[in-house]
Amino acid sequence: MAEVAVIALRWLQYSGAVVLLGAPVFLLYSFRGTDRPDLAWVRPTLVVAAVVVALGSLAGLVAQTAVMAGSLSEAVKPASLSFVVTGTALGLAMVVRAVIALFGLVAALALKPGRGLWAVTTVVGLVVAASFAWTGHGAATEGTGGGLHLVADILHAVAAALWLGALAALSILLWRRTAPDDFAIHRSLQGFASLGTFAVVLLVLTGLVNSWFLVGPARVGDLGASLYGRLLIAKLGLLALMLAIAAGNRLRLTPMLGSALAGGGNPRTALQRLRRNIGAEILAGALLLAVVAVMGTLAPPSS
Repeated sequence: MAEVAVIALRWLQYSGAVVLLGAPVFLLYSFRGTDRPDLAWVRPTLVVAAVVVALGSLAGLVAQTAVMAGSLSEAVKPASLSFVVTGTALGLAMVVRAVIALFGLVAALALKPGRGLWAVTTVVGLVVAASFAWTGHGAATEGTGGGLHLVADILHAVAAALWLGALAALSILLWRRTAPDDFAIHRSLQGFASLGTFAVVLLVLTGLVNSWFLVGPARVGDLGASLYGRLLIAKLGLLALMLAIAAGNRLRLTPMLGSALAGGGNPRTALQRLRRNIGAEILAGALLLAVVAVMGTLAPPSS
C-alpha cells in the first residue's frame, strides 16, 4: 500500500511542478505587452499548484519513510523521519521541495498578478523541477559520468515541466476564451510553438543521455524483458503521440485560426479543434507523468 501511495504522490508532485514552472514561463514569453486576455485564473492556479507540491512532498516523505521502515506507524515517528531527511538525498530533496513550494504559495498570495509574480514563480518552479533529479535515478549514478547524468536529469525535468505546464496554461486560455481574446490567443499559440519546440529538443537530447546511463546501448534490444523497459517503451509511445498532436496544432490549426481572424471570419471551428487536440495532448501528458512516477520506483536495466 505504501508503494502505491509513493507512486500516486510522485504523480501529484510532478503535476503541480509542471504548472509552477511551465505556466509562468508561458505567460512571460507570450504576453509582453498590455494587450492580453483575461488572466484572472493565474493566481488561483499557481496557488493550487504550490499547495499540491508542498503537501504532496511532505506526504511523499512519510510514504517513502513507510516503505523504508516497513510500516506507517514507524514512518510517522520523529526518529524515522529525521533519519530519512538527514541521512538520504531523497528525504532532504522532498523537504527542500516543500519549503520552496510554500515560498511560491506566499508569493502567489502576496504579489499582484503580473510579470513580477510570474518571474518569482518561474524561479520557484525551476528549483522544484530540478529537485526531482535528487529523488530519481539521476543522483544514483556513480563515477565520472555521475555529474553528467545528474545535469541531464535536471534539464530533462525542466524541459518536461516547460512543455506540459505551458500546455496547461494554453488549455485554460482556450477554455476561458471570449471573442476579444482571439488575437491574443493566436499570438500565444505562436509563442507556444517556439517554447514547445525548445522544450521538446531539450527533452529528447537529455532523454538520450539518461537512457545511455539507465539502459545502455547493449540492452536496447532487451527493453521488453523488464517492467522498466516496457514502461520506457510506453513513455516513448506517449511522447510520439503528443508530438504528432502538437505538429497538427502548429502546422494546421494555428494557421487556420490565423486565416480566420485575418479574413474577418468565424474562428469557432479552429478553436474547437484546438481545444479538443490540446485536451488530448494534456491527457497523454498526464499518462506520461504517471508512467514516469512508476519508473522512478523501479531499478533500471543498467543496475
